[in-house]
Amino acid sequence: MLSRCIRPILTAQRAAPAAQRAAALSSSSKAALSRPSSSVRKTALDAARASAVASAQGSKRFASSAEGSSDGSVEMTVREALNSAMEEEMTRDETVFILGEEVAQYNGAYKVTKGLLDKFGEKRVIDTPITEAGFCGLAVGAAFAGLRPICEFMTFNFAMQAIDQIVNSAGKTYYMSGGNVPCPVVFRGPNGAAAGVGAQHSQDYAAWYGQIPGLKVVSPWSAEDCRGLLKAAIRDPNPVVVLENEIMYGQTFKVSKEAQSTDFLLPIGKAKIERSGKDVTIVGHSRMVGFALEAAEILAKEDGVECEVINMRSIRPLDIDTIKESVKKTNRLVTVEGGFPMFGVGSEIAAQIVESEAFDALDAPIERVTGADLPTPYAASLESLAFPDSSTILKAVRRSLYRV
Repeated sequence: MLSRCIRPILTAQRAAPAAQRAAALSSSSKAALSRPSSSVRKTALDAARASAVASAQGSKRFASSAEGSSDGSVEMTVREALNSAMEEEMTRDETVFILGEEVAQYNGAYKVTKGLLDKFGEKRVIDTPITEAGFCGLAVGAAFAGLRPICEFMTFNFAMQAIDQIVNSAGKTYYMSGGNVPCPVVFRGPNGAAAGVGAQHSQDYAAWYGQIPGLKVVSPWSAEDCRGLLKAAIRDPNPVVVLENEIMYGQTFKVSKEAQSTDFLLPIGKAKIERSGKDVTIVGHSRMVGFALEAAEILAKEDGVECEVINMRSIRPLDIDTIKESVKKTNRLVTVEGGFPMFGVGSEIAAQIVESEAFDALDAPIERVTGADLPTPYAASLESLAFPDSSTILKAVRRSLYRV
């Protein structure tokens, strides 16, 4: 299952105590992954990455740069939240390390790993060549040997090169080994549409990974989501796919005093009600939660409609109970996602609602708001029409209320 280049690493890890494992991994991986990192193949991301770099330049960790408030909360970008979560977990547990393209010397393609190389060194922050199947397999093998790798993909579109490692090796080995070989690995990176990156770099993989038994899949929206879910994913004994969003990296959110704790974790498999309401339930994940909240605000002002907005947080396990209880209260359901309409996350939610007692509470057909059923256009004027926003959600909610 594992390539020859990984076996010496596993041998060294089995023989070495936990304190020496990261060093053994690094020295072996340098020999196995000797080609220099490059971004030649990924020129389609240049414009988006340049924007991310510009917004990250000069930024500091939230502890020193964020603005505080009387309740102890601070303002934090999604990028800072992810960075702080990894830094805290790497400080807490020396078996945690990160590898991927440009995560070290370049501070990450989107500057999410900024400063980690300086603090933890090249034995725990490892640049890799452009070989997703190779370094993903390395991460999975290291997890089998007792380490806790964080495997960063420059985008989950490139993770398709490593789909066998993620689905078959990471996702199924614990079951196939009779519970003897856990795989505590995190796969993380930007998912879904960005800006001007074309059809091959814009797919939403929530439904893809959400179908696989053995994987856990989370899709955070806010900075607090990112801190709590990523830290929980790193500590989880199972493989966890963390679907971030490139456009969200620079967005700022308030983070409570509780969420700033190094022990702050969010349970994987539990949704959050971001806004309470009595008329319509809107369910979404990642960037779509923000659009849903915008639509809910407009509907309250213009139509007097109170929407209940649910932030899924977790794709698998799916917190269907929270959704069912909301539907029983509001009698209407609108699902929102950036992925394709066929066999999507909204389709699964709709199916489970129809198959449950919550179906009897529905006063209108379930509305699904999704991305367009076509490869993402490159032209900005067409790209903007291919994905949902608050206006799309407004129309769906009004249809469910028979106001269109």
